[in-house]
Amino acid sequence: MKISNELKVGVLAVLAITALIFGFRFLKGKDIFNHNPKIYAIFKSVGGLEKSNFVKINGLAIGSVYKIEPANANVDSIRVTLSITEDVNIPGNSVAYISGSLLGASEVVIDKGNSTQYLGDEDRINTKVEEGLLGNLSSEAKPLMGKVRTVADSLTLLLSNVNNTLDVSTQRNLQEAIAHLKNTVASLNLLLTSVQKPLAASLDNMSVFTESLKRNNGKVDQILGNVDTLTKNLSALQLQQTMDTLTSTVAALRNTVGRISSPEGSIGALMNDRQLYNRLNEVALSAEILLDDIRVHPKRYVNISVFGKKNKAGELTAPSIKDTVPR
Repeated sequence: MKISNELKVGVLAVLAITALIFGFRFLKGKDIFNHNPKIYAIFKSVGGLEKSNFVKINGLAIGSVYKIEPANANVDSIRVTLSITEDVNIPGNSVAYISGSLLGASEVVIDKGNSTQYLGDEDRINTKVEEGLLGNLSSEAKPLMGKVRTVADSLTLLLSNVNNTLDVSTQRNLQEAIAHLKNTVASLNLLLTSVQKPLAASLDNMSVFTESLKRNNGKVDQILGNVDTLTKNLSALQLQQTMDTLTSTVAALRNTVGRISSPEGSIGALMNDRQLYNRLNEVALSAEILLDDIRVHPKRYVNISVFGKKNKAGELTAPSIKDTVPR
């Protein structure tokens, strides 16, 4: 069978038109051989999101990022086309956001709504901004960094004022004071080292003492009981009556001493009369002289003679001279 030229031209024309249609759709970014439904979302920023990243609902991957392109010439926002590969229904009030990760790739997460109307092919899904971990840290760190910056400025100003206040001599004195303080700390450490052993021994002795006291707790209680009994016995004594008797005795003794010291009494007159004392002293002296003479010349006073011979010595006319009574 011979094919005419007209048929060939017709077939070529059909193929050319088909190729033109498919080429035009391909240039517009439409999927030619894949007929999965696609929805799109508008974001201010996509961060680290790239093509072929997962689209998930409740942690389940239901598709992938099909295309990322500017929403307008000013690039005020980004249009992200999502290809849905699973046969799922996405409610019309669902919200999509980009979830970033420190260790993994970014992904688009869809929070399902409760609407009974579902998104179809080429429909737009609502979006929200999900800052994620880094965003939260950044938002929390901004006020903190402001405070840190303020403190740093204040510290810089303080150090500048200190540097302006401290002249060279003051700085030198401050360095010497720090050096002396260092030496003092070293001396204190040495002193503590030398005292450590005696202190440990004292603590050991104190421990031994407390242990001994603990062992003799019964004896200590007995001694305290005896002391308590003694104090009770002392309190039971008639101390007031004894003190009254002692006071009476002291008063009587004082009265007796007063009467003895009074010149009106015999003992007082004897003690206070100087003339009587001199006379008694003279009498004692005369008696002493008489006794001496009797010892020396007994025959003057006692004359014993068997034959009646008389003593020719005569009477004592002058006693021996004495001016004091021997003691």
